[in-house]
Amino acid sequence: MSDPSQQPPSDPYRPQDPYQPQPPVGQPPAGQQPPQPPAGPPQQPPHGQPPYGQPGYAQPGYAQPGYAQPYMSQLPPKHPRATTSMVLGIVALAGGLVCYLPILLGPVAWVMGAGAVREIDQSGGSLGGRSEANAGKIMGIVATVLLILGVLAIIAVVTIIIATDSSSGGSDFESYSILGAIR
Repeated sequence: MSDPSQQPPSDPYRPQDPYQPQPPVGQPPAGQQPPQPPAGPPQQPPHGQPPYGQPGYAQPGYAQPGYAQPYMSQLPPKHPRATTSMVLGIVALAGGLVCYLPILLGPVAWVMGAGAVREIDQSGGSLGGRSEANAGKIMGIVATVLLILGVLAIIAVVTIIIATDSSSGGSDFESYSILGAIR
């Protein structure tokens, strides 16, 4: 019938026995010949792409020759006021919602962030931290708008109180003074 020394061709899609030794990566299984390249002229890859394995393309996980992997030390240093303006903007917004006093830092964050963004743009890439400085500038703008609205609300409330008091006939200012209350 058939020669028992010849093994049937293995099906590449058949699951392999996990307990059998596996051939090294890139080598055909035992008893098989490596695939031969087709005869004739080499075919041109589609769309002008270089063929696989062409020099200049590294294997995944390995660096290409002549190109260094980026390190954290190769990133430009952050502008010293970039993070400061962002922190001031966060404190102005978050602290301004809890108690109104920290919102006074809003204009400081706005001015400091705008200056840092301008200096980062003028540095030509030698300074980093533009996103932090821009975030500080934007939070400073929002906090400044809230500060202005709060001040206008306080002025409006005081004006309404004074207007309603003077219309009720109480023109005696001494009744509202601290010294008048002590007497």
